[in-house]
Amino acid sequence: MPATPAWPPKSLPRLFVRTPLAEGTGVELDAGQANYLGNVMRLGEGAELLVFDGESGEWLARVSEAGRKRMTLTVERKTRDAEVMPDVCLAFAPVKRTQTDWLVEKATELGVAALQPVMTHRTIAERVKLERLQSIAIEAAEQCGRTVLPAIAEPVSLQQLLREIHRPLYFADETGGEPAANAFRPGSATILTGPEGGFTDEERAAIRDLPSATPISLGPRILRAETAALAALAAYMAVAGDWR
Repeated sequence: MPATPAWPPKSLPRLFVRTPLAEGTGVELDAGQANYLGNVMRLGEGAELLVFDGESGEWLARVSEAGRKRMTLTVERKTRDAEVMPDVCLAFAPVKRTQTDWLVEKATELGVAALQPVMTHRTIAERVKLERLQSIAIEAAEQCGRTVLPAIAEPVSLQQLLREIHRPLYFADETGGEPAANAFRPGSATILTGPEGGFTDEERAAIRDLPSATPISLGPRILRAETAALAALAAYMAVAGDWR
């Protein structure tokens, strides 16, 4: 007797929508989404897909109307509750655009709850386009099965971050610290990683002076800034996050 496939099939397209979802809700897609589903994915009336709004979980929906530039969905039933994420924020110094985009995409896949760009003395990026980063996070969440999007905050200076933080701060210090595999503890956390070229001596001293800061080591090799950020986040997830 053939095995019954899991339902809903994992091959169904997933889409983030800004409409609050519930059983029976009608969702009018924007032009870009309608074009993608209709012209790229070739979905027509009656086709099924999975949708999520970032708060209520994941839902099975059906295309109820399809036109050249518009599409309407009808939500049928919930397939998954909203995920429970570890309360971990990745505070990172933005690097070049391509590398920053990659960092945001992969951090979203790894399950980060929040992303905080931090401007340091050696930060080379003068501007951070939050709308672009949010779009990258949405696409990553659609692909990896997340039901909640990471929050992406406005950039702050390192000095402001240190003034305002009131929870454990794990500082990836290239000069050394407690091995990451031993340093992380369950609970709320902010992971701080630096720019290309690292933190200045003055910045490093200011971070180490913070009572809640724990310097951590990411091993014997010199890592690129974006690699260090993701390595630290992965270590946290393995030791104290949702990989346990």
